[in-house]
Amino acid sequence: MQTRSEQTRQALVRAAAELIANGRLADAGLVNICRRAGVSRGALYHHFSSIAELNAAVYEQAHERVVALMDEAFGSSPVEDAPERLLIAFCEALRTEELVRAGIQLAVDGSAGPPRLRDDVLTLVRGRVADTHRDAVPAPEDLADLAVVVAAGLETLGHTDAEWWDAKTSKRLWALLRPLFSAGVVGGALSAVSAAGAVGSAGAVGAVGAVGVVGVVGTEGAGRRGRREGEGV
Repeated sequence: MQTRSEQTRQALVRAAAELIANGRLADAGLVNICRRAGVSRGALYHHFSSIAELNAAVYEQAHERVVALMDEAFGSSPVEDAPERLLIAFCEALRTEELVRAGIQLAVDGSAGPPRLRDDVLTLVRGRVADTHRDAVPAPEDLADLAVVVAAGLETLGHTDAEWWDAKTSKRLWALLRPLFSAGVVGGALSAVSAAGAVGSAGAVGAVGAVGVVGVVGTEGAGRRGRREGEGV
């Protein structure tokens, strides 16, 4: 059971997250946070030395939540479905959890960044996918880039239309992409995708392409950072 002090601290974190998630970072000011949390200014400064430190706590908790989702997705079988499991869980968290939706906009120091948690998550996604698909064809780095582009595209689009965060959307897109992520598939995966296109999946391909265009805009930095880390630069 949480102590009263712990409850107050968490109420402040929750209040800041709600304001950021449903508005913007500038909305999470001293007066608004205290009013939302139902505490005094003195109580806020007892727990946090500044609003930035409070926002950093939002980032930290959101980071822990996303990493837990990632561990669960990649810790289950079959491994080739891990990117799909993660994408569905991540989008659901964005849709229903204000903490995640707020934290994704913040940097580790509580500022607007960059880099933000969004960038950190995409780098982690790239690393996990590449690591779990080492023997895949095409190259694991290519599959990792594809996963990052789709994840980034859905995250970005969902802020203006929450339907992009619906599990049905993720499942529809990954039904098309799954053959590429199937372990041990060499030429069959590419053939399956080609066959799917030949029998009338142009609409689904177009949807993935549209998501990819949006995702590329926001993932270039994450991709470069992931490559640098992999190369030891």
